[in-house]
Amino acid sequence: MRNKNILYSSLIFIAACILFFTFLGSVHLFDWDEINFAECAREMVITGNYSQVQINFQPFWEKPPLFIWMQAISMKLFGVNEFAARFPNALCGVLTLLLIFQIGKKIYNEKFALIWVLTYAGSLLTFFYFKTGIIDPWFNLFIFLGIYFAILFTNNPEGEKNYKYLFFSGAFIGLSVLTKGPVGLLLAGLTAGVYLLLKRFKNSGNIKHLAVFIISFCIVGLSWFLIEVINGNSKVVVEFINYQIRLLNTKDSGHGGFLLYHFVVLLIGCFPASIFFFASFKKAESDTPFQMHFKKWMMILFWVVLILFTVVKTKIVHYSSMCWYPLTYLSAYGIYKILEGERKIKPWPISLGIIISCILGIVFILIPLTDNFKTLLLNSNIIQDKFAKENLNANGGWLGFEWLFGLIFLFFSIFSFLKIRQGKTQYIILLFILSLTTIFLASVFIIPKVERYVQGAAIDFYKQRKNEDCYLETAGFKSYAYLFYSDKKPEQNTQELLIFAKQIGEKEANEGIYDPLQSFARYNVIFICENNLNKPAYIVVKCNEAKEFMERYPEFKKIKEKNGFIFLKKLPLTQK
Repeated sequence: MRNKNILYSSLIFIAACILFFTFLGSVHLFDWDEINFAECAREMVITGNYSQVQINFQPFWEKPPLFIWMQAISMKLFGVNEFAARFPNALCGVLTLLLIFQIGKKIYNEKFALIWVLTYAGSLLTFFYFKTGIIDPWFNLFIFLGIYFAILFTNNPEGEKNYKYLFFSGAFIGLSVLTKGPVGLLLAGLTAGVYLLLKRFKNSGNIKHLAVFIISFCIVGLSWFLIEVINGNSKVVVEFINYQIRLLNTKDSGHGGFLLYHFVVLLIGCFPASIFFFASFKKAESDTPFQMHFKKWMMILFWVVLILFTVVKTKIVHYSSMCWYPLTYLSAYGIYKILEGERKIKPWPISLGIIISCILGIVFILIPLTDNFKTLLLNSNIIQDKFAKENLNANGGWLGFEWLFGLIFLFFSIFSFLKIRQGKTQYIILLFILSLTTIFLASVFIIPKVERYVQGAAIDFYKQRKNEDCYLETAGFKSYAYLFYSDKKPEQNTQELLIFAKQIGEKEANEGIYDPLQSFARYNVIFICENNLNKPAYIVVKCNEAKEFMERYPEFKKIKEKNGFIFLKKLPLTQK
């Protein structure tokens, strides 16, 4: 039995390493989130200031430091590059698949555990996020582990190991707070609260149990915040808390969306797991009390996260990503019961699966064929935005065969669903293997080409400024790419600029319009545009805003235009 477990774990480890580490640095980091965090890590490495997160070498209070520390360590090992920025999440992917295999085996058996691993790895977003440099994979893993140990405790609150379970639960929730913020505690707390309400607080432990959780959580989760306060950086902590409140009450950074946004994201983004999720609702009489207990927690976790972020005004794809653990577990549960012959999948989810297969298959086919029909798109009125039209003029560098991935996916996914409808349930496994293969190939052959359209020209320009002593900023759109890819140094924030920014900040604070979240980059632009400089200055604007900018600041001359980006230059006073 032990040898079998080692064999399965070894195979999962090897497969996960191949899936998540290969071609990890083959595409530029994407604005905003990927480059935001990578830039924070780069600045940590450059300044040697590991206690405080910075962006543009100014205090950055939007995120705590744990994930940034991971990236900084990775950059010390592999250099400042895309691979290093994404390495922590690839490692998280390997650990996640190994952990859910062990947990799934404990709940049911190896068969169920392998189904859960395949369900998680073989769905669209759940796979793709492990090949990115954003915070959420580690954040979600810590929350899930914290809830997992809470599940073990509530399954037997009077058991000998109950204090150990609560200690680990508090520690992992604390790690989630150190990774992304108090929303980790909020999600875990709401989930536990709903569970206790449904149980009417029966067998819920005592004050000593609660104290163990709180002490463990505080030791881990509040450590960095307390150190910052002790070191006199309480302002950073206050701004961090204000930012978290702002996220829950506003459409941050323009990230709004319709009410059922996250329902659609999970349905399509977690395909094909989302289809078999519907097979998990019915209660199975064969389940043990622990299996029913775990399923109840997963149902509560799923709906708590989904409802919370449906109510929250800010709509970003990864906000509902904590749903992926319960969704894939419940999907694996439904698949396991179907394969065991304990239930049948209804016709309507299969029909829905075919519809989503067609949507995704057509998208996978059309994207690689962009260069073949972009003339038609550009001459039509389908795309109204001038910047988007100019993006299409980029050369994607397509090899010509990438569309076949979509065709194969479309054909075999529909074929699999039709076979499943006929009662040949083994085709469920084929469907997930097909999905996993398609997503992996898309990450290698399609995503790098798409990146060329949306930001390639701008990043090429930033990289050309890497060894030039100059000012470089964007105007009219938010970006962190120019910092990371131009390899900006702290001394490039001149004393004059810092004094200027402070003066404007004080003026705006007195007028009640000061926004610390957006200030420094904007002050840089104002400083560059309205002052005589001692070195060249470059401003990057989008084509639909360039005319207005150049009329306002005629000293800026256009030096280049490519794929929707206009590159402007202002000479220093000595060269005019």
